[in-house]
Amino acid sequence: MSGKKTKRKTLGLSTRIFIALLAGAAGGVLIHYYMPGGYIRDKVIVNGLLYVLGNGFIRLMQMLVVPLVFCSLVCGSMAIGDTKTLGRVGIKTIIFYLCTTAMAISLALGVASLISPGVGMSIAAAEETPVAAASSINFADTLLNMIPKNIFGSLASGDMLPIIVFAVFSGIMLAKLGNKASTVSNFFSQFNDIMMEMTMAIMKAAPIGVFCLIAKTFAGIGFDAFVPMLKYMASVIVALAVQCFVVYQLLLFGFTRLNPFKFVKKFFPVMAFAFSTSTSNATIPLSIDTLHKKMGVAKQISSFTIPLGATVNMDGTSIMQGVAVIFIAQAYGIALTPSAILTVILTATIASIGTAGVPSVGLVTLSMVLSSVGLPTEGIALIMGIDRILDMLRTSVNVTGDAVCTTVVAKQQGMLDKAVFDADDVKASE
Repeated sequence: MSGKKTKRKTLGLSTRIFIALLAGAAGGVLIHYYMPGGYIRDKVIVNGLLYVLGNGFIRLMQMLVVPLVFCSLVCGSMAIGDTKTLGRVGIKTIIFYLCTTAMAISLALGVASLISPGVGMSIAAAEETPVAAASSINFADTLLNMIPKNIFGSLASGDMLPIIVFAVFSGIMLAKLGNKASTVSNFFSQFNDIMMEMTMAIMKAAPIGVFCLIAKTFAGIGFDAFVPMLKYMASVIVALAVQCFVVYQLLLFGFTRLNPFKFVKKFFPVMAFAFSTSTSNATIPLSIDTLHKKMGVAKQISSFTIPLGATVNMDGTSIMQGVAVIFIAQAYGIALTPSAILTVILTATIASIGTAGVPSVGLVTLSMVLSSVGLPTEGIALIMGIDRILDMLRTSVNVTGDAVCTTVVAKQQGMLDKAVFDADDVKASE
């Protein structure tokens, strides 16, 4: 035989995380039902090995939150700052994206509240502080606290809302200064790349972390966790479907009077491509081309709004975070006050600017959203294994939202050829 070695097909990270989820659930159930209680099970295995490895992984994710979100928001805001070159187009685009994100998170909270996915899990929180934090949040104070008194103090303590405000403000100023601040702009761009690489490196340990966290959870509650997790998946899928096929299409028809069914039919291949790749960035060229050839959108519009949407418009991620907040709160038996719900909407909407670059980075920023209302970040482990499945659907929703916004803005600016939009696919593609 030749010296060439045949390449063995390795399992992808999402597959390994899902296998770890199933293995952890099975292992936890076996420990719960078949291993007698005592020092070995309770102290060495469950609250020793599984606890240390599982929470060690959570700590690694939490380690990234402040620098990752800060750098991502600065870079995203620099892109937003460039909208002055397109004037009203840029302003309309950003407002549309932020409004649909706020609608998405609100929809997710509503759907999750109706389905109640976390009811029945009854996971005991490790301490009582989350309950106090969730019940003592004042929304007026939250708004004031978004303005940092000392940004270095906020960075050191991980106080995310003032960090978000300062990062966005910094990014806009960097964009305004342009070449005068190119050194600082390049620093943030390069440091953002480093944080993305670090995220991917830590995510390689996700199967071990998920296995330990899920095994510890199921070791304590047995089969009681299966039905709530299925209800969590159903909640996310229902919210995504409503956002994609109801909310977006109503907005499209309301602003443009274009046929939503024709839009979905023509854009569906892009949605399918986004589903298969699970990344918004990979769909940018296909989205621009499809919007131009099949919808009649001028490329001057789509070449700006689509890449910007891939950076700041993460409605699918916001839906996941909204459902996850309700799921984790119910699983730990923590009641969320109306002011806490408003805090979630505000935090997730603003944080969506910084969740664009890397698959599963939404889970990192989810820990920030949970912390903003005093919920245990350990609850992320409950959804981590199945998140990659839902991530494929979320990506389809994200790119559809970008396309709807682009079509609306192009129509209002008189840069959409309605004859191309109304033509069937055969004629449009010729």
